[in-house]
Amino acid sequence: MKPIPFYKMSGSGNDFIIIDNRQAVVPEGRLKQLVVGACRRKMSVGADGMILIEPSNTVDFRWRFFNADGSLPDMCGNGARCAARFAFIHGIADRKMAFDTLAGTIEATVGESAVKIRMTDPRNLKTGYGLDLNGATVVVGSVNTGVPHVVTVVNDIEAIDVVETGRLIRNHPDFAPDGTNANFVADGPAGQLLIRTYERGVEDETLACGTGNVAAALILAHERGLTSPVTLTTRSGGPLTVHFNTEGDRYTDVFLEGDARVIYSGELWEEAWLS
Repeated sequence: MKPIPFYKMSGSGNDFIIIDNRQAVVPEGRLKQLVVGACRRKMSVGADGMILIEPSNTVDFRWRFFNADGSLPDMCGNGARCAARFAFIHGIADRKMAFDTLAGTIEATVGESAVKIRMTDPRNLKTGYGLDLNGATVVVGSVNTGVPHVVTVVNDIEAIDVVETGRLIRNHPDFAPDGTNANFVADGPAGQLLIRTYERGVEDETLACGTGNVAAALILAHERGLTSPVTLTTRSGGPLTVHFNTEGDRYTDVFLEGDARVIYSGELWEEAWLS
């Protein structure tokens, strides 16, 4: 099998393998094996997920996004920003573009150092309710920002065991059968908002999560009366900014803005993803 050209990109520390699949260079019958194998850290390229850029008859392109475990989430905010910059670099789309995801059509604007995407309207916003975690009640909020998220405000962002507590929330019966993503937010120095995320499909903490940042920003706006824009500092140290309009208890015109950097490009050999 011929090596597959790819880009490695990062959105605020959330990293992805991106492949131009408009000419069907990816072996469809072995796709999950390719995703899981190539996303393995130390054994291969390593990434939080893989993005395939494919043709569309209605917008600039469509994507297929895969988590590192091969699952297909509806949306990924950081991945969408990286996909948009990839498409611009390769002449697939102009700076202003639209592309199809399982969550709907995403609009994006590629700047010099950042990419801004229009998110789908959030759904099922609920705040201030108790969640039982091994006999202890934790107050959380939840919202679907393309994928489901739970947000918990904590006193110390460093003290929280993101993997252990995140896994309990991710697999909680209240969110069965598909589970949810878990975010932890704390106030930081000089008015900063700090966020850490346990991502479903990666099954670990990631350095950033775009849809999680949007979820946290909207829940904090609802609970604290914060106005747009809201910026949170991710685990990578990079900021992600959320813009939105408020209409009573509804949030519309939601945008996510942050960096989308190229790390390197190369060719993925078959031996890089075989088990």
